[in-house]
Amino acid sequence: MQIGEVIRKHRKLKSMTQEEMAKRLGVTAPAVNKWENSNSFPDITLLVPIARLLDITVDTLLSFQEELTPEELGSILRELTDMMKKEGYETVFQWAKKKIENYPNCEQLALQLAAALDGYRLMKQLPDSEKYDGYILECYRRGLESSEEGVRIQAAEMLYASYIRNEQYEKAEEYLQYFSIQNPNRKRKQAQIYAKTGRIQDASRTYEEILYAEYMVLSEVFYGLLALAMEEQDMERAHMLVEKQGELARLFEMSRYYEIVCGLELAAEEKDKEKALEIMEEMLSCVEEIGSMQQAPLYAHMKFKGLREEVLTEMKENLKNGLRDERFAFLKDDPRYLEFC
Repeated sequence: MQIGEVIRKHRKLKSMTQEEMAKRLGVTAPAVNKWENSNSFPDITLLVPIARLLDITVDTLLSFQEELTPEELGSILRELTDMMKKEGYETVFQWAKKKIENYPNCEQLALQLAAALDGYRLMKQLPDSEKYDGYILECYRRGLESSEEGVRIQAAEMLYASYIRNEQYEKAEEYLQYFSIQNPNRKRKQAQIYAKTGRIQDASRTYEEILYAEYMVLSEVFYGLLALAMEEQDMERAHMLVEKQGELARLFEMSRYYEIVCGLELAAEEKDKEKALEIMEEMLSCVEEIGSMQQAPLYAHMKFKGLREEVLTEMKENLKNGLRDERFAFLKDDPRYLEFC
């Protein structure tokens, strides 16, 4: 809020006319009117008297604050959006620039307004839009200095997108460092750069690594949902989730082991003897094929470490030990179960 707006707001809150305020301060009524309309500003020696007269602090009078509140930020963005519908780009740009200058410590404001200006000029396809590049990119770089991780990542996203759009792939790659190595967005962006620069094998391998990692995440999600469904005794939903888990494993070309393992949890919960034994038998028989996804066409560019014989043997023993869990106590008298264990 400009100083004139603050003066008008608090003068009216005190039910004071411009003439009364002017008389109390020893100035003219037109002077107060000019302040409130932002046609001029009070002399610096009047700041403290004005604040005292309006019962506010000088910080309030000058709209000083360390950060804009989310509500204030939202209000500015809505005002910008409204202006875009009515004004030309240069007018909107200068207004946004002035707002950013009024809050030089607010990286979030600079980032959001720059992103809006960037999108607006692309949408309008301005013939001379490149003349705004320097200022918009500088606003994005300011976001990289923010103490908030979310702002830094968003700024890096915008810089990456800008340089990709302008086919400056080496510059775009520099901003990947702002993303965590575990962040799938980083790998996806790296794959995009590989593809754009003709490194097809690297791009394919990176995309495949994302697929493989995402399967692992999704599989854990299905396990979590299944556990919740069984806890609520929603067995219809539980069966649906087991079916979906199997479909997921097939879609991602995982081994048969991963297609059926989830069903064993459900069979144990329902104490379905025949189903549990059927799944156990198949799991034990296909342990050796658990690494079959290494030859799957979907992962043709990935390099896997082959499973050694001793590792497979250990996996089989671990599986047998797992079958001895108390969840399967309902099978303890079945000779097939004893054989499996």
